[in-house]
Amino acid sequence: MRKDDYTLMLFPGEAASPKKVRIPKRFVRTGLIALVVLLTGVTGSSIYFAKNYAQLISEQTEVADLRRQSKMQKIQVEKFAQQVQDFSTEMSRLERFASKLRVITDLGDSPTPVAEKDWGVGGPYGLSSQSFATSLEREALSMVEQLSGNLEQLDQQARVQTVSFQQLDEFFKNQKSLLSSTPSVWPTRGWVTSGFGIRKSPFTGLREKHEGWDIGARLGSIVRATADGVVVIAGRESGYGKMVEIDHGYGIATRYGHNSKHMVKVGDRVKRGQPISEVGNTGRSTGPHLHYEVLLNRVPVNPKNYILED
Repeated sequence: MRKDDYTLMLFPGEAASPKKVRIPKRFVRTGLIALVVLLTGVTGSSIYFAKNYAQLISEQTEVADLRRQSKMQKIQVEKFAQQVQDFSTEMSRLERFASKLRVITDLGDSPTPVAEKDWGVGGPYGLSSQSFATSLEREALSMVEQLSGNLEQLDQQARVQTVSFQQLDEFFKNQKSLLSSTPSVWPTRGWVTSGFGIRKSPFTGLREKHEGWDIGARLGSIVRATADGVVVIAGRESGYGKMVEIDHGYGIATRYGHNSKHMVKVGDRVKRGQPISEVGNTGRSTGPHLHYEVLLNRVPVNPKNYILED
């Protein structure tokens, strides 16, 4: 037997004689080397793919976390945007309130003119669940930039209103009597069926000047004085039916017409909010309502400028 070969004995069965198979040693060595290389390659590939799979799982988890965080941040920004919108609405209401006060007090326009009067901000930013899959970071950044600009506008508006209210506060401290004598509330609760100014007459169909407000209300609803004053008329007047007129001083008077019943008489001193009559349908009237007038130096003016409540 050659030393360069391996002899492999094969026994096919009990009756058959054994067979010898010679295998060169170089084949065995080559086979072993190939097997080791193959096992090494398989092991290395398995380790490589296992690491990549673990990294992929980790990245997917991280992406899912980032999406959740981005979604939460988006929701927080949207809530903040709504708060800015609510604040803007309140500032606009305060601006209207201050304007009415300035009309009443004759203080003129706002103390500092502002170039940009369109202070309404907020509203939807076109956000939806469908757009979530896009770039959330750019979207959130855009929203933050818009909110920043809105906040700068609101800050400017707040500064103007602060100065305005400071002036009004000083005025009211010195004009307490005038304030209590100035109409500033609704005389009764209802809806304005005919405003101040030119209108079509419900009786003749012709254009006529309406010198007050018609406030629709239920028959018998309470009518209240809109400011402190003295009752100078409490009876029937042509066209007004049963009417109450109150002199508030400072050249201001108010009239309450078409009443069904009076609760005050001439000479009575009344306070703002005090019941003075009940809504009726007397005089030149098409149905139950209150005709309310505000007169300044005996000239009718728009009651809208003398009602501070929305």
